[in-house]
Amino acid sequence: MNLYENVKKIDIEVYNALIKEIERQETHIELIASENFVSSAVLEAQGSIMTNKYAEGYPGKRYYGGCEFVDIAEQLAIDRAKELFGAEHANVQPHSGSQANMAVYFSVLQPGDTILGMNLTHGGHLTHGSPVNFSGRFFNVISYGVDKETETIDYEEVERLALEHKPKMIVVGASAYPRIIDFEAFRKIADKVGAYVMVDMAHIAGLVAAGVHPSPVPYADFVTTTTHKTLRGPRGGLILCKEEHAKKINSQIFPGIQGGPLMHVIAAKAVALKEAMNEEFKEYQRQIVKNAKALAETLKNRGFRLVSGGTDNHLILMDLTDKDITGKDAEEALGKANITVNKNTIPFETRSPFITSGIRIGTPAVTTRGMKEDAMETIGNLIADVLLNINDEEVIKNTQKEVLALCEKYPLYKGVLY
Repeated sequence: MNLYENVKKIDIEVYNALIKEIERQETHIELIASENFVSSAVLEAQGSIMTNKYAEGYPGKRYYGGCEFVDIAEQLAIDRAKELFGAEHANVQPHSGSQANMAVYFSVLQPGDTILGMNLTHGGHLTHGSPVNFSGRFFNVISYGVDKETETIDYEEVERLALEHKPKMIVVGASAYPRIIDFEAFRKIADKVGAYVMVDMAHIAGLVAAGVHPSPVPYADFVTTTTHKTLRGPRGGLILCKEEHAKKINSQIFPGIQGGPLMHVIAAKAVALKEAMNEEFKEYQRQIVKNAKALAETLKNRGFRLVSGGTDNHLILMDLTDKDITGKDAEEALGKANITVNKNTIPFETRSPFITSGIRIGTPAVTTRGMKEDAMETIGNLIADVLLNINDEEVIKNTQKEVLALCEKYPLYKGVLY
């Protein structure tokens, strides 16, 4: 493999890890909902000489000289983010989604203020108020969740909690919620108590960009996202907000919680945002949802229970309680068959987050490989074969062979990078 030759000369251990990771990505079915495969153009931009440049500050207002060309890259990323999502202001410097959320909190909240966010076990995120996260340490957190019967967001409960606790901010968004979120409903609730609305759309940003999921931008004071996941860019964060909050957001990112921005990553963000503007990207996002629905239907037909009964977006949450299988065991068994998923808590979870009663499955990465509904039916049946025969090594071995054949049919970087 004629790749990473300079790394090979200097550091054989890292070279071997890189080569093995390429092989893993090529030969495994990647179903982790928060992962995706970037284009070779994004890879090139992220691996570029812009990694050498320090650029504290913002375009046209830096604390270092020699920033005229990194300014171009950052301004392109800013302008494209604003155009793509119809936002008044964009900050492309957050190193991650978590830091994007932190900057928003610190821009308008004080320690001890009350926030209303989605319960982690119901599909929320650590940064939405989990006690083990900074958000749970700095703020008084009230959690909302899903209805026990429908397993969808209980908007009446959200309103009741908002009226009772008068939060200064309502946090909207999820890491394991398979249904459309009604952003307008959250805005109306927030207005009744004078709360800010922050939407963390990290998981669905690509769907929003393509018009496949309603946009939170018209309803939220702040919108945060990662630039990877469905958006298919480099690992990083992004903040969108109303112009009135622009100055506060910028100063909270720098010098508030970060120093120099990662200019090579910002260049890659600019490339990914340009890719997201074309029709091919919109069709890709539509296919992600079609694939998720097809996969969900196959799993249901094989007797598996899906949280909320199915999906409207890119992910599926499987409840394995009635199969007497833990999420941990399911993840490990599927991993042996070269199918990568992650164990995940389900609403009203009774097990530890290290064990769990469910698994989360997503279709962005397999859709990037070019797979469509017929492949989803195949994958759904392969998952079912393993989970219904979880202790049968022969079944797992045969499934792995089928996975390898499927991956060979849909190469990832083979012929592109090497």
